[in-house]
Amino acid sequence: VQLVESGGGLVLPGGSLRLSCVASGFTGFTFEHYVIGWFRQAPGKEREAIACISTGGGATNYKDLAKGRVTISTDNAKKTVNLQMNSLEPGDTAVYYCAAALERTCEPDGMDYWGKGTLVTVSS
Repeated sequence: VQLVESGGGLVLPGGSLRLSCVASGFTGFTFEHYVIGWFRQAPGKEREAIACISTGGGATNYKDLAKGRVTISTDNAKKTVNLQMNSLEPGDTAVYYCAAALERTCEPDGMDYWGKGTLVTVSS
């Protein structure tokens, strides 16, 4: 399974950004069998989960840092999972990764496949 993130960049504090993760290379299990999640890692910090979605049923799992500011969605026809982020702050600056897992998990250690990440910088 290959995952490719896009949509990162420089954004002003208070601004919004939409990240996309396109998945491909499925053999055996289809896109709809996977949980796809978004994670981030700031310099000097551990990778942390933001939100995950079960692409088959649409169930979502938002972590505390995301609630109220983030929306995760899936477009199964395009095998794409999007992350809409609003009210961004400098503390949101990080490399954002998407990852996939067959297990019903939303923890970094539980993910099976990772993209290479996209950098989000929140600064004035």
